Amino acid sequence: MPEIEISNLYNRKINTNSTEKRALEIIHENFIDWMHACGKKGRCTTCKMIIEEGMENLAPVTQSEERFRNQKRLGEKERLACQAVVFGDIKIKVANKNKFPHMEYSD
Repeated sequence: MPEIEISNLYNRKINTNSTEKRALEIIHENFIDWMHACGKKGRCTTCKMIIEEGMENLAPVTQSEERFRNQKRLGEKERLACQAVVFGDIKIKVANKNKFPHMEYSD
């Protein structure tokens, strides 16, 4: 059962019974607001997550993510939450530029 820990949301931990879901789906199913301006289609970088641990527990980078990496809009330790399928435990954080003003973050 994969677990996602969001370090700058006070180390909030969420679980899923599935290993076929994208990170953003899991986050939203657990009632956590996470930015996604393009409707989860991989057309922007507003759902960017910074991977602190567990990069190996995500499906390979998608074409959308590769395009953003080539444009220098997505770093090597960053993935799009709407594209990254979670297969195991990961520790992530919300990028500063993608934080919501109505939420309280721990960093």
